Amino acid sequence: MTDSAAAAPPDPTAMLRSRNFVVLLVFAALIGVFVSAVAWGFLELVFQAQVGVFTDLPHRMGYDTAPWWWLLLVLAIAGVAVAAAIEYLPGEGGHVPALGLQVGSTEPRMVPGVALAAFGTLALGVVLGPEAPLIAIGAGLAAFAVKAAKRDAPPQLVIVLAAAGSFAAISVVLGSPIVAAVLVIEASGLGGATLPLILLPGLIAAGIGSLVFIGMQSFTGLSTSDFSLSPLPLAKFTDVTWSEIGWSIVVGVAAALVTFVVVRIARRVADLAPSRRFLVLPALGLLVAALAIAFDHATSKTFDEVLFSGQDQLSGLVRQAGTWSLGALAFLLLCKGLAWALSLGGFRGGPTFPALFLGAAGGIAASHLPGFPASPAIAVGMGAMVVAFLKLPLTAVILPTALTIEAGPDLIPLVIVGVVVAYLATLALEGVLGAGNARTNAAAAEAPSG
Repeated sequence: MTDSAAAAPPDPTAMLRSRNFVVLLVFAALIGVFVSAVAWGFLELVFQAQVGVFTDLPHRMGYDTAPWWWLLLVLAIAGVAVAAAIEYLPGEGGHVPALGLQVGSTEPRMVPGVALAAFGTLALGVVLGPEAPLIAIGAGLAAFAVKAAKRDAPPQLVIVLAAAGSFAAISVVLGSPIVAAVLVIEASGLGGATLPLILLPGLIAAGIGSLVFIGMQSFTGLSTSDFSLSPLPLAKFTDVTWSEIGWSIVVGVAAALVTFVVVRIARRVADLAPSRRFLVLPALGLLVAALAIAFDHATSKTFDEVLFSGQDQLSGLVRQAGTWSLGALAFLLLCKGLAWALSLGGFRGGPTFPALFLGAAGGIAASHLPGFPASPAIAVGMGAMVVAFLKLPLTAVILPTALTIEAGPDLIPLVIVGVVVAYLATLALEGVLGAGNARTNAAAAEAPSG
């Protein structure tokens, strides 16, 4: 036998047919139960904390709604809490969301820091979502379970089951195991002949996880609708027109421009935060609160529309689309967009849900254009905003398609148009910026010193 033959990687097809792979699927199902139960508890704890902090405590103090100074206090505390989790616990609280949705290995020792940073962010109203922390927590818990069951587990096994843990953790918050699978696969760049080795255990874990969530809902009487996405109440849509295609292109370009500004602000904040975290994060919290207070006082809507990740408010926003004026929608996009940018730079959480909310708000505004009904405008807006930030085209098509399923399949071509245009426009904007930075750096290098 030659050295090259001895070093050849195992045949994925043979592994799929082996008895060991069946055992792997059983382990994936068990991990799905374990991780999903923990994820459900975390999400329910976050939701109950939000209700307690922003509703119950103000009521006990004699206020019908939280006073403006309460928002400043809570968001400043969020900054201190998250800064402490990042500084003093392993793992720095997880990935910096300004850098995108990153799917990678999470060591079990990092899970407490990720969970505490995410809890301080989500429970206290910062404009980020739960998907990124859940991916990290699911992977870390799965790795812990594998190593506890088999101390000498090979690295490949840990990687496969950690991915399954990520699938399970986010399956319910995204509303579907399929959407969760697409997101994790596309974000992690998985593919090729080894994809089934990750996909099948992941789907098993995600499917079992969804059943666990249903069972916990029946057992406790608590509804997952408080923290998970569900189909939006949209009017039926048929017969795509050329004007709708044209407006989808416009929305795609607009989403790319808006997101480009958000990302630039977020990354500047991310560069600033590490040097003085206990000063910068509370200051960011105060700015986010100030934006929510300004929106609350300037419109007939409430601060809830600006704070939080947006999935709780998304259905209400769409259902009450007719009550929003163009001015209120523009101010919402400004305030929540800035709050999102500040949150991305300093806190810990996921970027997907604020992008969906802002995309829906932009779509409602775009529905005032002639020949662009609300259903396609909202669907295209969500897809365009998601791809402009995540740069995951397949996820950006599937996620709004799942959310707008009640409007019918004729929306899909328009969503694809908006997503592709937004994706290409985002790449073009980043290319122009990269070329400009390169010229600036070259000029600075050639300048005489002294």
